[in-house]
Amino acid sequence: MDYIAIAIGLILLIKGGDWLLESAVALSLRLNIPKIVIGMTVVSFATSAPELIVSVNAALNGFPNLALGNVVGSNVANLALVLGVVLIITPITVPKAFYKLDWPMLFSSSLLFYLLILQDGVLSQWEGGLLLALLFLFLFFLFLFQKKEMLEEEIVLTTSFSAVRTVTVLLIGGFCLWLGSEVLIKGAVGLATSMGVSERVISISVVSLGTSIPELSASIIAILNKEKGISLGNLIGSNIFNILAVMGIASLITPIGSIDPKLINEDFIWMLGVTALLLPLVLLPKGMELGRRSGILLLLIYLLFIFKMFL
Repeated sequence: MDYIAIAIGLILLIKGGDWLLESAVALSLRLNIPKIVIGMTVVSFATSAPELIVSVNAALNGFPNLALGNVVGSNVANLALVLGVVLIITPITVPKAFYKLDWPMLFSSSLLFYLLILQDGVLSQWEGGLLLALLFLFLFFLFLFQKKEMLEEEIVLTTSFSAVRTVTVLLIGGFCLWLGSEVLIKGAVGLATSMGVSERVISISVVSLGTSIPELSASIIAILNKEKGISLGNLIGSNIFNILAVMGIASLITPIGSIDPKLINEDFIWMLGVTALLLPLVLLPKGMELGRRSGILLLLIYLLFIFKMFL
């Protein structure tokens, strides 16, 4: 039953995330919100909605390691698994904004996230507020300088949605996300108990992989449609949002403590390591390009990450 619950929960999260994204973008376009604002706020929030709902729900239900492991595991999966698969399919030319703004922001956010938890083993409410404040400052900075490169999730934009359909799909998507998170968490906790493994292992392997599926599916669909808009900034933006928004909101609602030491001493290091690795991969050997060799390397790193966890 636990496996069935996890499967149903993941399906609800994936479909709920898709519907929420489509309706949110349609609503934004109907309201004539600029595309840069849609890309940096509505789209990034919608694609991170599964992580947000699962992490907040897990924290509220007394499963802090599920909440934290979900975000850490998702960030590793986005940069190693999703990006790895994308690069194996097609190389990516990286814009200069990567090393000027995007990567420095991601790495500094990841490092700050780690240090906040490392100091006392708790992500408190004021620390969650700090993460959210940094997110707003980051977005304000982007808007202020009219950054042209936005977080592109090349999904068919449902601009033809009627107002009623938009609101209906938005509500259904939100409900599916909530129900999916409830079912997924119960199934994950039950599976961890029956298998004799920790919440951390299940959250970083099964749960985080499930919440990263929307990014993977959107990337594959865009590539199949020959959309070269798929860029590294897309996944970097998702990871920044996971840290600053998802964990910021979750810890602001309820402090996250009682964290598994292995999450702090091992999993965070993997997340920081993969994030740091991106810089030399982009700059070397050709410069400002990520090819298939980098994709294979990232995919192998993710497989090693998961394999080591179950040892």
